[in-house]
Amino acid sequence: MNEIIRKNGITYGIILGVFSILTTAVIYAIDLSLFTNMWLGVISIIIYITIGILVVSNTKKQLKFITFKDAFTVFFLAAVIGTVISTLFNMLLFNVIDPGAKETIRELTTKYAVEMMQKFGAPAKAINEAAAEMEKTDNFAPLTLLKGMLFTFVINAVFAVILGLIFKSRPAENL
Repeated sequence: MNEIIRKNGITYGIILGVFSILTTAVIYAIDLSLFTNMWLGVISIIIYITIGILVVSNTKKQLKFITFKDAFTVFFLAAVIGTVISTLFNMLLFNVIDPGAKETIRELTTKYAVEMMQKFGAPAKAINEAAAEMEKTDNFAPLTLLKGMLFTFVINAVFAVILGLIFKSRPAENL
């Protein structure tokens, strides 16, 4: 692996991981109900995408010419490192430091989902079934977080393909 790709992938991966930790820690410290705020999630995704674009763009500038593989690799490496850091922090926070917080978040999430389903006119039976299922689910259990991490790897791979296609150098750029 090219040294610039490795260095940038690791550096930006740590940045993504720290961003995720800080976001989670600030929300945790301010108000657990913010975990159900859709707009905070959207803003986090936009920042995540921006950092992804920056890592590939900066790597292209440093290399002068970037192949699809290099663009894919640098983003995917950063994304994997950031996701692992984030997942480990969430495991620690919600299973060791404050397991009670995950119960509060589950209750808040269930309440939010029920309110949304009611707004959209879902039948009471469907709402009750969904709420009962949500109450049984532990979204912060280590195995659930690991499954989520693997799913995130797949999403990141798709995004890495898109970034690779957008940022790959064209043959004329090599002249």
